[in-house]
Amino acid sequence: MHMHRYEKWWLTLGTGSLIIFLIILGISAFHQGHQPPSAKAYINPEQVDVIAPFDKPGLKKVEGKEWDYELVLVASTFLYNPVEVEVPKGSRLKIIATTKDVIHGFEVAGTNINMMLEPGYISEYTTTLDKTGEFLVVCNEYCGVGHHTMKSMIKVVD
Repeated sequence: MHMHRYEKWWLTLGTGSLIIFLIILGISAFHQGHQPPSAKAYINPEQVDVIAPFDKPGLKKVEGKEWDYELVLVASTFLYNPVEVEVPKGSRLKIIATTKDVIHGFEVAGTNINMMLEPGYISEYTTTLDKTGEFLVVCNEYCGVGHHTMKSMIKVVD
């Protein structure tokens, strides 16, 4: 197959530009400390109900840590447990969540809280809640026919 001289130049230029772009992106990601997400802990998804802290989901006040409250949450078939929690305004909250069955999403509408919950993996997110109000928690990963009913509520109160 014969390629015209200009076609070879453009092919070389395009390939070279792509390689340079990927090298720059890789170096900048390494320099800034970006890493792919990884689970710090794995638990047996069939045993979630008997493994601490998921055996007692809910909001707990903690002392001596850099956050004020821990919200332990378990997602399962079309349900978040607990369904509703109240958190004081301005408190630092650490969300610790997992799922028992399939992949679920955990998105708090109106905030930047967004996690993917995978069976057996523990997902964590720490944030400060500065606005009062009711924040709807929805599943943003399709998890089955009752997906649209999967919701919870975080109430931030004074």
